[in-house]
Amino acid sequence: MRRTPTNRVPKKPNAVFIVKEKAELMKFLIANLPGKNRDNVKTLLRDRHIVVDGKAETKYNHPLEPGQQVEVRWSRVPEAKQYRGISIVFEDDDIIVIDKHAGTLSVATATEKRDTAYNMLSTHVKIQHADNKVFVVHRLDKDTSGLMLYAKNVIAQRTLQEGWNTAVKERTYLALVEGCVEKQKDTITSYLKETSALIVYSSQNPAHGVLSITHYEVMKSTRDFSLLKVNLETGRKNQVRVHMKDIKHPVAGDRKYGAKEDPIGRLGLHAWVLAFTHPITKKEMRFDTPIPRKFLRLF
Repeated sequence: MRRTPTNRVPKKPNAVFIVKEKAELMKFLIANLPGKNRDNVKTLLRDRHIVVDGKAETKYNHPLEPGQQVEVRWSRVPEAKQYRGISIVFEDDDIIVIDKHAGTLSVATATEKRDTAYNMLSTHVKIQHADNKVFVVHRLDKDTSGLMLYAKNVIAQRTLQEGWNTAVKERTYLALVEGCVEKQKDTITSYLKETSALIVYSSQNPAHGVLSITHYEVMKSTRDFSLLKVNLETGRKNQVRVHMKDIKHPVAGDRKYGAKEDPIGRLGLHAWVLAFTHPITKKEMRFDTPIPRKFLRLF
């Protein structure tokens, strides 16, 4: 059977360079892209074709350090702002780090399948190439905002999930809680177990759950509210929310776990810092996000 010829143009491979010495991005690109002048490079930058360590860069004078990766993508890098509910913080060939907004689901549920972080990222990667996929690594509650990590291939997903406890170096949350927390620093330890009603209960009996450890430190406080820096030693479902209830200072807006006040119109919980070892390159990665303004207004 004779095939009908098509007009499809083969996809031009991206150009990838490793920075050997300190340089300004413009000079680096001109030196590494024969036939491209300053105007050509400015156009590439403006149209988001230049990616430094997985993040689109538009500034011609962006400083480069040895070891960084500079990629010229001939297909324009989609802007994160087109997705309502998430912002893309970092992306390379293996992982995507996002800042999930409060109210956005991490993955689909029985009642909501479209407006999820997973669905938006699936759309995002398929714009780059139709065969691209994303894979779930961990989750955040719908009403919790902050940093999340997704994989772009099965190897990265398995490496992260199977070695999660050693790969993740830091998971720091901000918790806006009710009342003035008098103990400035403490560790909360208990055993957590989820019921069939999807409520997590805390116990001091090892037979009644899985060991869960939370460290906190007071950052700001008033008579009515406190802002805590919370580090997880273990990552159980609803761990921060349940442990804040344990110390009689529930997360603001968290009716499920005993809160009486809703001062910011959302759950007062934000995944602030995420540090981990890259599953493929083994580089140490660290990301943080600004403290939500709604949290700070109370202080």
